[in-house]
Amino acid sequence: MASYSPALIEEEPNGGPPSVSSESSQESMKLKKEISLLNGVCLIVGNMIGSGIFVSPKGVLIHSSSYGLSLVVWAIGGIFSVFGALCYAELGTTITKSGASYAYILESFGGFLAFIRLWTSLLIIEPTSQAVIAITFSNYMMQPIFPTCIAPYLANRLLAAACICLLTFVNCAYVKWGTRVQDYFTYAKVIALIAVIITGLVKIGQGHTQNLEDMFVGSSQDPGDIALALYSALFSYSGWDTLNFVTEEIKNPERNLPLAIAISMPVVTVIYLLTNVAYYTILPINAILDSDAVAVTFADKVFGVMNWTIPLAVALSCFGGLNASILAASRLFFVGSREGHLTDSLCYIHIFRYTPIPALLFNGLMALIYLCVEDVFRLINYYSFSYWFFVGMSILGQLYLRWKEPNRPRPLKLSLVFPIIFCFLTVFLVVVPLYSDTVNSLIGIGIALSGVPVYKLCISIPAHKRPIWLRKLIAECLGFSYMVIIDRRRPTTKVVNHSPKPQSWNYVLTGSRDQNQSGPASVRLTMRKRTNFGVGIQKVCYCVPTDLDEDDDKLR
Repeated sequence: MASYSPALIEEEPNGGPPSVSSESSQESMKLKKEISLLNGVCLIVGNMIGSGIFVSPKGVLIHSSSYGLSLVVWAIGGIFSVFGALCYAELGTTITKSGASYAYILESFGGFLAFIRLWTSLLIIEPTSQAVIAITFSNYMMQPIFPTCIAPYLANRLLAAACICLLTFVNCAYVKWGTRVQDYFTYAKVIALIAVIITGLVKIGQGHTQNLEDMFVGSSQDPGDIALALYSALFSYSGWDTLNFVTEEIKNPERNLPLAIAISMPVVTVIYLLTNVAYYTILPINAILDSDAVAVTFADKVFGVMNWTIPLAVALSCFGGLNASILAASRLFFVGSREGHLTDSLCYIHIFRYTPIPALLFNGLMALIYLCVEDVFRLINYYSFSYWFFVGMSILGQLYLRWKEPNRPRPLKLSLVFPIIFCFLTVFLVVVPLYSDTVNSLIGIGIALSGVPVYKLCISIPAHKRPIWLRKLIAECLGFSYMVIIDRRRPTTKVVNHSPKPQSWNYVLTGSRDQNQSGPASVRLTMRKRTNFGVGIQKVCYCVPTDLDEDDDKLR
């Protein structure tokens, strides 16, 4: 078995064959670990507590039909969400890659399912949710300007676009800027909810408990309604996986990732329960169900001239939630590119700022495109099925890795009771949308399956077996493309360029192959470049040996 040891190979400026450099190694370009425990807590809390608890926490109440049963459902939803978050804490400390469920599915079940997860996020989940959050932010910021009418459509969308562009710029500038924005806006939304909670508790202390008497009277007895109420609660708790998208940037992730989850989940559960108690103390059931923004109705009754603070708090909550979503989604696209599932340019890193600028710009562009869809709120109905399906696949992967790799180091190792219970719960979360919203769920499944031919043509089929037109198209889409071909007839490695040659690339080739074997061997090529624009690029390619053929000669 002949082996390739790490060596630095530099491409000649005149386009000739690469030559070996005197340097034996080069420091790899990667994201810096700048996210502390406090930043991690704020990311999780800030993404979980969005505008929903302010605007429409009535999804649980409308199906449970009583205050008492709705609070029980909120508590059960919080407990189940803790189970899922703890499972992700184990996965995040075992598989220390950014990307959350994408990385875990890739590790457990391979590239196909991971690509479908990435494809679904790319087309629906991330850009749609960000567009909706930005529009909600814009609506509440416009409300004081247009108090008696609906804000103009164009003005609303332009403000939403400005919000997305501003947060994209902040996250491109420095990771610390993004985390500081997240910290401050998380503090703001938590303070606003604490004000609501304190107001409700004061009213209870003053004897305003008539709405809380006979709390379980009229509770729904229909299992289907209770299931839908629980589904609404669990969806409100979603976002506990936010920190797993940035695992590689967490300081001491083996400690801080599970600790941040352990702190955040009880905090959010308690805040949700006490906020609903405050709402129920002041507002009767009919008022809550008829309100378009429950927190605003609450403020109108108890805050007097200070009622403007709640619309502002909703806007700040949306701003912070959008920042967390942009931070997480950009890392998902960054990791997808690094694994070869998206265009190479998305895994570029700025060499001074250590931020994935192309991935952030791509994410921002997708969100802006979806802002142009007039009925964008309808699109968000398509991804409930896909979201919970892939969360369930991640937890199933946890069980699979426990069986396949029992001796793998696990800084945090849970009892199997937690992933098993949550696997059954995700089955419930996948079935409920099919039952309650069949058409939209089937559309969501169709969107996910549309990634199958893309995977087969652009990823699954080896590069040397693709038609020339497809190879050229992929090369143009990627901006450049290099093929590493190990010719079994010669013991040399050739770097074949079939697009305009970038300058000053360094190549590090590692791996091994048997010169007499007939099957493929794994070869790893790391390409590094420092550009004039301050962007450091590192692309890792995993290649297989192949015989040179006529097509490769044409490409050369």
